[in-house]
Amino acid sequence: MYRQVVGRLLDRVAETEEFFRAGIVAIDITESDPFTGDRVGHEDEIIGTKEKTDEYAYQWATVQLVGNAVPIVLDARPVRKGDTRKEIVEDLLDSAEAAVHVDNVLMDREFDSQHVLEMLSQRGLSYVVPKRMQTSEKAQAKRLLRRDQDRYETDRKLHLGKNEWHETTLIYRRKEDSEHDDHRQYSVFMTNCGSGHLTEYGYRWEIESGYRSIKRFMGATTSKNFGLRFFYFAFACLLYSIWRAVDLLVQVELNGEYEHVPVVTADNTLTLLKKETGIG
Repeated sequence: MYRQVVGRLLDRVAETEEFFRAGIVAIDITESDPFTGDRVGHEDEIIGTKEKTDEYAYQWATVQLVGNAVPIVLDARPVRKGDTRKEIVEDLLDSAEAAVHVDNVLMDREFDSQHVLEMLSQRGLSYVVPKRMQTSEKAQAKRLLRRDQDRYETDRKLHLGKNEWHETTLIYRRKEDSEHDDHRQYSVFMTNCGSGHLTEYGYRWEIESGYRSIKRFMGATTSKNFGLRFFYFAFACLLYSIWRAVDLLVQVELNGEYEHVPVVTADNTLTLLKKETGIG
């Protein structure tokens, strides 16, 4: 049902010249409000919090348009124990590619699996994903630090199993104004689309700001019910997407163009929603 509603939303904004059914998507995982207490009956669904605490939390994954596009959440799905990152990404991309033409995929380092990257390449998609530093990457970063070198690029083959490999490019980039004075000044990115696309990775942070806005649309609950909590999250994603789509339509009507900073506020949308539906 979520995909059907988003499809109708995309059809509406696609009537404007400012919206293109193509672009960059970001995939990420967020967690619901944590809770404590008895876990009986929820063992297969509780993932835990991203930070190491005694609290429990469910986790949800989304795929969202980012960059110059209106930031619509194309799909959302729960994350359960046993789900692989590859399965999650495949599921979300199936939905995203059915709705829009995807050019590039941005993800954070928890998706840096070579099998995920190979799957993206097999789909003909470009990607930019930061890599967790292992021994070889740390050693290379230390060499760059000794040379006072800000950037370095090298090709790498990642082992897929048997005699199969995924070819990618590793790009080391020194962070400006880093709080560290050792090799941690460097970040390592993997890409199959050249270093010129590395600047696009900054768009991925839009999904983080999106999550913060989505929580404004989410109903509060103390229930541990997995289905109910996911419904609240998915419904909030939908309301957020409607807000951003309405903002695009209003901007085009008033100014003839679309600027990424909204002129319609989330509060305006919530107020109208409550007036029209009683929800809120």
